[in-house]
Amino acid sequence: MLHKFKKLAPIVEWGTLLLSTGLVCFFLCVILYDIFTKGSHVLSWDFVSKLPSDGMTRGGILTPIIGTVFLTLITALFSIPFGICCAIYLNEYAENTWLTRTIRASIRNLSGVPSIIYGLFGLALFVQALNFGTSILSAGLTLGLLSLPYIITTTEEALLRIPRSMREAALAVGATKFESIKDVVLPASLPGILTGIVLTLSRAAGETAPILFTGAAFYITNSFGNLNQEFMALPYHLYMLSTQHQSIEEVRPIAYGTALVLIIVVFLMNLTAFYIRYKFRNNEK
Repeated sequence: MLHKFKKLAPIVEWGTLLLSTGLVCFFLCVILYDIFTKGSHVLSWDFVSKLPSDGMTRGGILTPIIGTVFLTLITALFSIPFGICCAIYLNEYAENTWLTRTIRASIRNLSGVPSIIYGLFGLALFVQALNFGTSILSAGLTLGLLSLPYIITTTEEALLRIPRSMREAALAVGATKFESIKDVVLPASLPGILTGIVLTLSRAAGETAPILFTGAAFYITNSFGNLNQEFMALPYHLYMLSTQHQSIEEVRPIAYGTALVLIIVVFLMNLTAFYIRYKFRNNEK
């Protein structure tokens, strides 16, 4: 009896995994099909190149697109340098003490904090304490704080995959520790670092809760080039069209079109991450 159970166990495990994967893929396809069929007829060049008009019941989504691009750039400029430098210090310079382990555990825990908590923290720090006001700068810095734990973690994991022997070989030929990191470790770990950065930024670009308190606006006609003013962004624009607009049924097609554009943007960013990893792996071969 026990022998038969051992034979059936791998089949049951494989069947359970296959069923779970199939269910997830099925519901994902249903959601994507629903959004695509209801949003594709709205999607056009005018839709992505014109400003919203008539209280967002007509026109396009150019303002939210530009706001999302600027927001992601600010997030990247703030989170990438600090995240990479922090990961390098923790992996290459910090001793394996209780303090280092506590810092690592704290960073891992920050990755699980709900994004709305970051929004409240950004409101208290950037909007009120630093007096940046509700602006794209406050929102970008808030998303930068949200992105930091992910960038630190993915960068540190990429650095850990580099064999210690490569560092020792660089030191053996006379390179300093800094030179061995700059010329040997970082180039070898670049695919993993870039992949983590792109995936993190694609997640940040789709966040709504952190920008809800820090600068996202319901409707403005111009948010170009001024870091101290409110802005429109695709995720918040979609949220408002779907739940808060005075004519929800009238703007529902625009909401589906906005959702489709946001999905395409996130998909392209994820595709970029996979391409970077694939290209660097081929170059290594």
